[in-house]
Amino acid sequence: MAAALAQGAVVLDGGLSNQLADQGCDLSDALWSARLLADAPEQIEAAHAAYVRAGARMLITASYQATYEGFARRGIGRAQTTALLRRSVELARRAAGDRADVWVAASVGPYGAMLADGSEYRGRYGLSVRELERFHRPRIEALCAAGPDVLALETVPDMDEAEALLRAAEGTGVPVWLSYTAAGDATRAGQPLDRALALAADSGQVLAVGVNCCDPADADRAVGLAAEVSGKPVVVYPNSGETWDAERRGWRGGVTFDPAGAVAWQSAGARLIGGCCRVGPDRIAAVARRLDAVR
Repeated sequence: MAAALAQGAVVLDGGLSNQLADQGCDLSDALWSARLLADAPEQIEAAHAAYVRAGARMLITASYQATYEGFARRGIGRAQTTALLRRSVELARRAAGDRADVWVAASVGPYGAMLADGSEYRGRYGLSVRELERFHRPRIEALCAAGPDVLALETVPDMDEAEALLRAAEGTGVPVWLSYTAAGDATRAGQPLDRALALAADSGQVLAVGVNCCDPADADRAVGLAAEVSGKPVVVYPNSGETWDAERRGWRGGVTFDPAGAVAWQSAGARLIGGCCRVGPDRIAAVARRLDAVR
């Protein structure tokens, strides 16, 4: 993976939930797309495959909101949850087929994603770093046992959770990327983004550091900052620019994600480039074309 990043940017996929919705899936459940790991795994595989056809070379698994605690509320025990976490990696592998140039990133979402109340965009859950580490470690271990190429520690709202996630991933032997959700020059919890990004600078396990699930304009500012303070390749995959209305459970505003921006991100140090919520295969295909044109 490190060798691939040294040669140029790797195109990530886009938002899994919007592609599943376009396929006709109901995502109104608190488990969001993770519910389909149990109820309709073929839909997840089809969504991954749509991004491979669009030019994505890194597939992010459907495990963002998949946790032991969340599945337990649905009456699903630990053994079955472990199997579902492993399935998330297996589905992405199947969608990649026999292509050696398509990798799988196992998604590890923040604690707030399990709460399903939007708190992943606030952080500061009232838990210590040690408590957060205990929460994350079992599913990280389950995901790593399925053999992903990398762990995507993603949509992290604050430095405490970032520290907990990095601790929980220690000793797994799987490289990670650390990706914050940011607003302006700060994490969602209000900490200076430069300090948060620098947290991964001394970790040999961290393959890349950056931002996701944020406004594209915030991503523009964050890429150069991440490269400067971490000394590592940068990962960047913002939302479409639309805003999630948690009360009405819908999106509002216009699309500002511009595939042409991928070239500027690459020039500023980004090596893992894609989209998050509401960025579909069409825009990922446009990102892939733009990056191919400058190779």
